Amino acid sequence: MSAPRTKVLVVDDEHPIRKLLRMGLSTQGYDILEAANAKASLELLGQKPDLVILDLGLPDMQGLDLLRMMRARNESVPIVVLSSRGDEAGKVQALDLGADDYVTKPFGMDELLARMRAALRHQLQTQGERPIFRVGDLSVDLVRRIVKLGDKEVKLSPKEYELLRVLVQHAGKVLTHKFLLGELWDDLTDAQYLRVYVRQLRQKIEADPERPHYVLTETGIGYRLRAPD
Repeated sequence: MSAPRTKVLVVDDEHPIRKLLRMGLSTQGYDILEAANAKASLELLGQKPDLVILDLGLPDMQGLDLLRMMRARNESVPIVVLSSRGDEAGKVQALDLGADDYVTKPFGMDELLARMRAALRHQLQTQGERPIFRVGDLSVDLVRRIVKLGDKEVKLSPKEYELLRVLVQHAGKVLTHKFLLGELWDDLTDAQYLRVYVRQLRQKIEADPERPHYVLTETGIGYRLRAPD
């Protein structure tokens, strides 16, 4: 008996975009549900899709309001937002409201597929978190709090380790400055503190801290830890 196909809900008012996504995702083995507006998307959410692709520019409701409603109805479904170029504020708001990732229009199908795989992988990881995380030469033992590059142990300060731990627990997902500040300092709102620790962490785990391979910057938004292949 074959495994059930992953069901994707596409929410976009532009017919050409829905057609593009239907054709592109169907050839990759996904089952597609389509909604041209917020009302239809909330009805289709009852069919329990495995992932939602959500355009923020909808005719009958603000996309961020719809995202908030979707999260209230289904806390765990991964949501990848489609946003316009240059809308950093909208992307940050979407991520803070519970979106798992974003893709900027116009986008390539390969980029979208990679974001979808990362979001689905992150959901599985949070359901059954692995005690040892590995990507490339970097390994993080979350039980023993040991960080290694290859066979060499990396000594981190407590705050550097906490930063890396949070990134590991959400590997592949964009974490906003606000989220990371809240996780690490509770009451601090100055992203400069975060930048200092990111820079220190990169000095210890990156071969070239100026061209990071593991801790990636999402300009104007936050940071993302590279997910395992």
